[in-house]
Amino acid sequence: MSNTLPEIATSAPVSAMTAALEEFGGVIVTDLLPGDVVQRLNAELDAVFEEEATREQGFVNASIAEFFGDKVSHITGVAGKSRLFVEHVLSHPVYMSACEHFLKPNCADFQLNLAHVLQRCPGSSAQILHRDAWVWKRLPASFGEIQLASIIALSDFSADNGATLVVPGSHRWDDTRYPDADDAVPAVMSSGSAVVYLGNTFHAGGANVTANQVRRGMHVSYTLGWLRT
Repeated sequence: MSNTLPEIATSAPVSAMTAALEEFGGVIVTDLLPGDVVQRLNAELDAVFEEEATREQGFVNASIAEFFGDKVSHITGVAGKSRLFVEHVLSHPVYMSACEHFLKPNCADFQLNLAHVLQRCPGSSAQILHRDAWVWKRLPASFGEIQLASIIALSDFSADNGATLVVPGSHRWDDTRYPDADDAVPAVMSSGSAVVYLGNTFHAGGANVTANQVRRGMHVSYTLGWLRT
């Protein structure tokens, strides 16, 4: 399998994106959001981050806290906090087309699973490589695709500042195979682009080894309408 992720333009035919996802399990969609939208979205989120900084961040348990680390800050429930998210991201044609292809065959309709923003600050460690579909691990792998996920770069993503790591082709692996660190490819991309991946694709947030760069990304994912988010 390739040691790079394919890239396609937002304007490319839907078939190009779905074909790349079917083969590689992940694809970088360049310029998903225009620059002015990214700028306004970041300004809106800056205000939310300032407000959130006055509150103590908590997690369900110690394992989840360790998974995210103490140098990563979050905004959860973005759909209820960002008007621009609702207007420009929630029903983006790229997402809707991919969900129609991968999720709609297994449900009457799909739904937003999660939308949150993560800032990986200098010194943040890489997450363990994982599959989002593990959340619903009681469903057999033979069931088909149950989730479509993405990370939108709200700042430039580099290999050093914590770009999302994706293991190409891992969506086809059986449950007995786990990736080595060398299998993972950083989704290096400019702000406004997004890495889109399937629920069974191994991935992780990368380590931020820079001295002063904060990597801001927005996780947006969708799942079958009859599954609990």
